[in-house]
Amino acid sequence: MYRVAARPAPPFVLALRRLPEPRLTGLGGGLFAAAVMFLLGCLDWLIFDGSPAVYGVLFLPVSAVTALWVRPADLVSAPISVPIAFAFGIVPIAGGSGGLGGQAMAVVTALALHAGWLYGGTLVAGLIASVRKLRLMGRRRARPAGPRPGSGPGSGPRR
Repeated sequence: MYRVAARPAPPFVLALRRLPEPRLTGLGGGLFAAAVMFLLGCLDWLIFDGSPAVYGVLFLPVSAVTALWVRPADLVSAPISVPIAFAFGIVPIAGGSGGLGGQAMAVVTALALHAGWLYGGTLVAGLIASVRKLRLMGRRRARPAGPRPGSGPGSGPRR
């Protein structure tokens, strides 16, 4: 019989395996995404003079990382919190003048004009969360069916 030699993983895969794998709660994932998007919005305003294309491109990986880092119990929160983070981070680059009303109108206008980036990042987060959920359900289904804790003899209600 011939033996198949295991190929070493490509350097890109090895680099991905070295990345941290935090598990954020739903609220933590939303706060993470909002803080990063606000920081990126400020940097975009300083470096690129508020370019919406740069902001949109940077929004896609933040959406992916948020969906990857949220814990399995809170997967549904990733596609919900990411658009909120987009809206929060667009405030520095929206422009606007004339006080709070002018700023709010500029944010609403920026959200309407750049909805494609918003939908794209939400789609990325939704797809990643859905794939993670399907894999989690598949692993649970593949587990051997053994006795559940608390389902053995004497675990019923006491009289």
